[in-house]
Parts: sequence; structure tokens; C-alpha cells
Amino acid sequence: MAPGTELQHYTPLSPARVGACWRRLRDWTEAGVWPHLHEILLAELRKAGLLDMDDAAIDGSHVRALKGGLTPDLHRSTAQARQQAPPDHRPPRNTPAVSLTSGNRNDATQLMPLLDTIPRISGLVGRPRHRPRRLFADRGYDYDKYTRLLQARGITPKIARKGTTHGFGLGKTRWVVERTFAWLHQSKRLRIRYEIRADLHLGLLQLACSFICLDGSEPHSGMISKRTIKVQSSSTRKRPRL
Repeated sequence: MAPGTELQHYTPLSPARVGACWRRLRDWTEAGVWPHLHEILLAELRKAGLLDMDDAAIDGSHVRALKGGLTPDLHRSTAQARQQAPPDHRPPRNTPAVSLTSGNRNDATQLMPLLDTIPRISGLVGRPRHRPRRLFADRGYDYDKYTRLLQARGITPKIARKGTTHGFGLGKTRWVVERTFAWLHQSKRLRIRYEIRADLHLGLLQLACSFICLDGSEPHSGMISKRTIKVQSSSTRKRPRL
């Protein structure tokens, strides 16, 4: 839809076209298009100086699953965190990683798997980055085991301690991940899960994260180059192209 175009100028999609859209979603999800698209956008943002890999925040959010699973789904996300934003534009909009689990999983047990999903982000001279220097989290992640695992990876944990009063000060940096969930839940398909297949819902999540990254580059329009995405797939279907 082009900017400034009235909604009545568009005709509703026929059932056949709607089915084609879902087939494209299925094919591209199985081919791994969405993670590859997200990785390319993150690399372009880092190349443009819009992605800071030093600080990150992590949290989880529950959603209803009407057709899939016995328990509600849980979205987990890591988002870029900055205490101070440059005065000439709004704070960065970057989501390096997102995952989908059942709703009965403990937050702390999914900490390391989520960090493993962060792609190796290139864009600058040197080795690609895939680990933040500091990780901010709430009390649900306050376990000595995971603190040691983070330190073994060279990540400084900034986790609120259990038993302490609120107002620890982490809200000044953790608010970015709550803002990310607010953006994701603006979509009805992400606020309530209707898909039976978990991989399709995860694909929609990854696509939404790409839109967030792309929207964060709008104040610097022209810095993100257009690229054709080609994903190798073991499937016999035609290689998807965006």
C-alpha cells in the first residue's frame, strides 16, 4: 500500500489470493527466508551505525494460542538497550533475536537458547558480532547458574536481584524490550496466535522484527540498500525471492 492512498481504493483479496498468500508464507518459512532477511537488515543497520551490540535487554510475553498447543505461547525477545539516545532522533528500534516457546517454560531456562539464536551480525570491518557486552533482565532471570554461564561467554549480567525492593534502576534500560512487545502486539496475528503450526507463527514474529528494524532506519533513509534475498533450500520448491 502506497503512503497517502485511501483504503477504499483497494479491493478485498479473493479467497484464492488469500490462499496464495498463506502458501507463500508456508514456503518461505520452510525455506528460512525470514531469519535470513532479519540477519541482512541487522548487518545493514550495523553498517550504517544504527545498531549497538554492547547493551541488550531480554524478557518474555505471553499470548493466547487458540488453535495450537495445550498451553499459551510465550514470545521471548532481546532488544537493543541504550540509557541515552542521541537528541537528533528517536531511540533505536532493533530486535536482534526472538523465540517462541510454550507458556509453561521458566524464563531463566530459555535465556541461553535465546542468546544462541542471535545471528552473527556483520557490516563492519572485523569479525561479526553475536554477543552483547551487557545483558539487562528482571528478577525472573536471577539464578547463579545462568549468571556464571553469561560470565563464561564474556557477557556482564545486569540482573535485578531477588528479594530487593523495586526501583533498582534497570527500568531505565529495560524499557526498550517492553516497547518491542508493545509494537509486536499491535498486530492481531501476534497478539493472539491463530496458526496451528508453531513455525508459521514464529515466521510472522521474525517478519515483524524485520519491520521494526526497517522502521528504525527511516530517519536515515537511503542508508539501507535494497538487496535481493536468495535462500538455499533442500525443498523441491522454487527458490523464493523477495
